[in-house]
Amino acid sequence: MTQTEPFRPTTSDAGLDAILDRVETGLADDLVPVEIFNDEAVFRAEIDRIFTNNWVFVAHESEIPNPGDFVQRRIGVDPVIVTRDGKGGINVLSNYCRHRGTQVCQTDSGNSRFFKCPYHGWTYNNQGQLVGTPHLQDAYGVRLDPDDWSLMRAPRVDTRQGFVFASLNPDVPTLDEYLGGAGWMLDLIAGLHPKGMRVAGPPDRYKVKADWKTAAENFSGDVYHLDVLHWGTEEIHVSQGLQASCEIGRRYEFGNGHNFTGHAWTKAIHPGYVLWGYPPEITQHFDLSGLDEAQLHVVNHEPPTVGTIFPNLSFIRFNTPAVPGGPMSVVTSFRQWQPVGPGEIELWSWQFVWDFMTEEEVEEHYVTGEFVFGSAGIFEQDDTVAWEGIPRAAASPWLRKAGMQFNFQQGRNSEVDQSPDPTWTGPGLRRNTGYGEHVQLAFYRHWLEVMRGAAAPTSPTEGN
Repeated sequence: MTQTEPFRPTTSDAGLDAILDRVETGLADDLVPVEIFNDEAVFRAEIDRIFTNNWVFVAHESEIPNPGDFVQRRIGVDPVIVTRDGKGGINVLSNYCRHRGTQVCQTDSGNSRFFKCPYHGWTYNNQGQLVGTPHLQDAYGVRLDPDDWSLMRAPRVDTRQGFVFASLNPDVPTLDEYLGGAGWMLDLIAGLHPKGMRVAGPPDRYKVKADWKTAAENFSGDVYHLDVLHWGTEEIHVSQGLQASCEIGRRYEFGNGHNFTGHAWTKAIHPGYVLWGYPPEITQHFDLSGLDEAQLHVVNHEPPTVGTIFPNLSFIRFNTPAVPGGPMSVVTSFRQWQPVGPGEIELWSWQFVWDFMTEEEVEEHYVTGEFVFGSAGIFEQDDTVAWEGIPRAAASPWLRKAGMQFNFQQGRNSEVDQSPDPTWTGPGLRRNTGYGEHVQLAFYRHWLEVMRGAAAPTSPTEGN
């Protein structure tokens, strides 16, 4: 049977508040209304209230190491140019010419001191300043004031472990305040060596007919799907023991929509399986002296496997062979769920490696990463196909009329202890099981807060 393109409902702006009211009521009972995953008014509000108001990841410093380097990226639906200027500063510039709005940068990456609009030739330097207008005397008579006519610049730009974030809202808290415990976790993910990590190449980019929230909450820690959706990877001996993923899962909730999930590898495999199972030739380069006691415990015994930094940056790291029965490599991928429209994203996926790795080690880890989580990766294909069903359900006239809600009530009657760990000394909350949908609910509760207009950073409490 041929599938038709989904109908895209459009709620009136006045009806948006009614949808958010339904979300608030639903979340009180651990339910999420179906319509938020494919609705024009919801999407417009997300772009306006979330992506233009929060810190958003735009690049990694290793992508622009030299003066003049640039990459073209997006904040929500806005194209931006991330540049390294001659003084080493990082700039995030609107890619719309101030004269008529034509994009001044037409390439994904490169090195240039200037960006020249192809329409009328207005020219800007890599700090965004207007430095040239053709036929100046005849056309304008006087030099246009760069303070008035330079490219728009993101008012806030900052980095953590080489990850560059920008905010279009000048009044947001500092990046460190915003990240909170997620920054603490990012430090142990990418900061185990003084030179940190770097990208192994440009990101994969491809469109998926899925909602960005589905991908973000999945990578917050939906381990419940592993032994069902990814069972094929066990059949070809790429992964093992997926049925135990929930039992050995560890949930980390950091507030502000940031959530991670790890696994107790030393319990599940053997006591020496520390640091994600990296081999000694890699771990001998690590320096753990800067980690606190809780970080040391996490990185050695229950390290993060997946995680999401709100709104749309996610992470995955695990040990896997590049081919069935082949040598093991620890894959590190960061991915961004770029919103395109209601029920549609462009998936950007980077493979990360340690800066100290040899070319041979980099190639091995990159190839393995592409095999499992590249555009044709065996895990990636499973996830994206499943996710595409959700906006179809969200667009269903029948389901919307019936007021259908998705069930996030897993574990309500379970005998498994899902309460926060009272012995946890790190930031936020930790739960010692992968059962329950606490991190997904934490994501949607923060989504609702931001959609309602809340901006101040928050921390999780035991009442969540």
